[in-house]
Amino acid sequence: MANPARGLIEEGIAVLPPASAALSARHVDKAFDNGVIALDDVSFELPSGSFASIVGPSGCGKSTLLRLVAGLSPATSGELVLHGTTVNEPRREVGMMFQEPTLLPWRTALQNVLIPVAVHRRITKDDKIQARDWLRLAGLSGFEHVYPRQLSGGMQQRVALARLLMTGADVLLLDEPFGALDEFTRERLNLELAHVHSQVAGTTLFVTHNIQEAVFLADNVLVMTPRPGRLAEVLDVPFERPRSIELMKTPEFTEMVFAVREILGAAA
Repeated sequence: MANPARGLIEEGIAVLPPASAALSARHVDKAFDNGVIALDDVSFELPSGSFASIVGPSGCGKSTLLRLVAGLSPATSGELVLHGTTVNEPRREVGMMFQEPTLLPWRTALQNVLIPVAVHRRITKDDKIQARDWLRLAGLSGFEHVYPRQLSGGMQQRVALARLLMTGADVLLLDEPFGALDEFTRERLNLELAHVHSQVAGTTLFVTHNIQEAVFLADNVLVMTPRPGRLAEVLDVPFERPRSIELMKTPEFTEMVFAVREILGAAA
């Protein structure tokens, strides 16, 4: 794979493979009150149901971009469009997962997963059935009544993932959710996340510092420059799904990883 496929550039927009766009960022800038410019002219489109990874050096604005997509912070200029509507506040169809699982210690795994429902209305029997289903999909059958302190870090992140799915959001934002975990647990959770994505018709935007993780999980890798964060390139990941860990042993995978690494190096 001497030449990994790259996104086209049309009028400054990085265009991913044709499909109905779930999310569009058009010439987005973000500057903070202290004068720091976090993002500069960032533009891309994510097809509905796709999985995109964002990689870049620390401080390049990856997490800031997720917060803008989530409606937690406004763009200084430019526009973020979700399902055809401009993002200017948090929306029910967008869910976010952070590096820390942020579980409530006095609630069981099942009760933590049900939090998105509890903040809006009374929990029903059907809600409990659905929460159990999400825990099962996340690999936690039999742990419904266990408290966070009794779970490993990886299991806590599985609970957080099930809680994210319980929101019903169809755009999922994950901000380095596995960054604090050991490599073996991280690989297992990559497989879990890939499986979840195959079962849930959602559009996923995943921030990571780990290039192998980015390539393994994504349909497309968005490579950012150092601050001010710009989009250096969009790489199409050509590997078919489902993917196994064995993929990482192949020369094609290694070449893809180094293609991303070279772009990061050139952008530094």
